[in-house]
Amino acid sequence: MDSNAVTKKVAIPSRTQLLRELARAAEARGKGEQETPGRRADDRGGAALALWESQQRGRVRRRLGVYWTQLKAPTRLIAFTALAFVLGLQLAARPDGADMAALQRMVDDSRVALTARQGELELVRLEMTRLEEIMSYSRQYRIPADLAAAINDIALSEGIAPAVAFRLVQVESGFYQRAVSPVGAVGYAQLMPPTAFEMDPSLSYQDLFDRDTNLRLGFRYLHQMLNKYDGDLRLALLAYNRGPGTVDSVRRAGGDPGNGYARAIMDAVRPRD
Repeated sequence: MDSNAVTKKVAIPSRTQLLRELARAAEARGKGEQETPGRRADDRGGAALALWESQQRGRVRRRLGVYWTQLKAPTRLIAFTALAFVLGLQLAARPDGADMAALQRMVDDSRVALTARQGELELVRLEMTRLEEIMSYSRQYRIPADLAAAINDIALSEGIAPAVAFRLVQVESGFYQRAVSPVGAVGYAQLMPPTAFEMDPSLSYQDLFDRDTNLRLGFRYLHQMLNKYDGDLRLALLAYNRGPGTVDSVRRAGGDPGNGYARAIMDAVRPRD
């Protein structure tokens, strides 16, 4: 077996073997030996030592690289936070500087944006409440959602409680758009044409069957009756049904103008959760 084969076999010496080889090499140098085997042992020991150091150094470097990768992201975050903190301290130490003015503008802009967002959220909340009320009335009276929305919204715009408005339309027309009474009242709210034309002279008879027009004039007339009788809903409803002249005449005579109409509406109106 030649020396090259022996050298290839000693690829990764153990620590004990390495120490023995180093001891032999030192002993050979101390005695001044010049034989070739001694030199081979010295060379073999030096090569083994270099290989061992190279492997150990590479293993340590790899471990350090892993640790650095794991620590790199947190270290950046900590460094950024520390930098922001230092900048904050500098701004606080210079309350009259341009940086402080810029920071104040940012705070003001944020406050305005927050106020606007709160307003938007409030509008969304109100719209959700409106839709829930409309759906509830639609189920209660078994009418289409678009009709329920029209009664609800027009009643509110004319100053009438939606609960009263829905019950009034139910009693007057049964939610039938083309209803005409024996005395000539028409539509959802059973408007008398002379009363409607007095309120809006531009209307034609056919206009009184338009859903929104009929509801708006009917609820507006009820609101006028509420004003006339100082908010007394019973008298306002009786005047809506019998006419204010009849109600006033009966009252002047000391009688009760009640005919069951106001009770039919008011008894069915219950406070809503």
